[in-house]
Amino acid sequence: MQALESRRESIRAIIARQDVSGCGFWLGNPDAKTWPLLHRHFGTQTEEQLRRLLGDDVRWICPQFYADAYRDADSRELFDAGLDREKHGSVGPLAACTTLAEVESFPWPKPEYLNFDSCLRDLRAAGDVYRLSGFWTCYYHNVADLFGMEEYFVKMRSNPSVVHAVTDKVCEFYYEANERFFAVAGDLMDGFFFGNDLGGQAGLVCGPAMLDEFVFPWMRRFVEQGHRHGYQVALHSCGSVCKIIDRFIDAGVDCLHPLQALARGMEAEHLAAEFKGRIAFLGGVDAQQLMTNGTPAEVRTGVRRVHELLAPNLIISPSHEAILPNVPMENVAALAEAVAEIRKKCI
Repeated sequence: MQALESRRESIRAIIARQDVSGCGFWLGNPDAKTWPLLHRHFGTQTEEQLRRLLGDDVRWICPQFYADAYRDADSRELFDAGLDREKHGSVGPLAACTTLAEVESFPWPKPEYLNFDSCLRDLRAAGDVYRLSGFWTCYYHNVADLFGMEEYFVKMRSNPSVVHAVTDKVCEFYYEANERFFAVAGDLMDGFFFGNDLGGQAGLVCGPAMLDEFVFPWMRRFVEQGHRHGYQVALHSCGSVCKIIDRFIDAGVDCLHPLQALARGMEAEHLAAEFKGRIAFLGGVDAQQLMTNGTPAEVRTGVRRVHELLAPNLIISPSHEAILPNVPMENVAALAEAVAEIRKKCI
């Protein structure tokens, strides 16, 4: 196995499925209410201080999440027209849409309102870490919000042409947004990271055939877009997605996140038996039970187990990146300590 000194180079090698020693580590993207608890426990003041203290190799620097990223003339956020953001999945502004003319008349976001200054500043300052970036490109979620979750699935059967048209409008914006961003980001970033949660705890949100028709065509285009610009591609898809990981691989996805450990078919043993060596893994440490209710010793054992099963092409991280305030800080420390122990043994 090769040992790489640069953290950035090491994560690239892991995602490229090279035979590397040690393991990668990403703390994830803790919930806003968790950060004060983390700083109090670890004695840090800034996010970067904490990540460096814990040995975090990855920074997720997404242009979509900056307050100044989109400057709409009417002060709307992306895909915000008519949405109730307090009721995710409820009836959306396009629930009653039945014609392509109605799709065309919707106030779609415009690429000319994009601004990347803040994101580029943070990418330049990131240091020796692997940089995940690009627009979050959560087109499945946007379409579901625009129709309302139930109406979205109904319209896949009752009015597929309208679903395709809305999907195209959403994805065409993201595609152009990524084109513009990648052109200026260049080698400031390493991996294009985007997310669409296609699984629940027990299975897929809808049948694979429906995903093949309405979701995967654009997923393939986005993966190709990232590769064309020279980036590795990491996909976030929560839940039980084991039935479509082959499709992710066929689409060219390099790395799968977050490996929801307690979802059906997503346990590390099954992932290792079916997909190890064919795709890199990011996540896998159970955040539903182990991180919340386990002891620090159990967390360390869990980290070692996931590493033994999925290494070497593994970046250890919680199975839900948004660490919530109910996770004991001692368990966060145990997560990082277990990674440090694995790395020490691999030297």
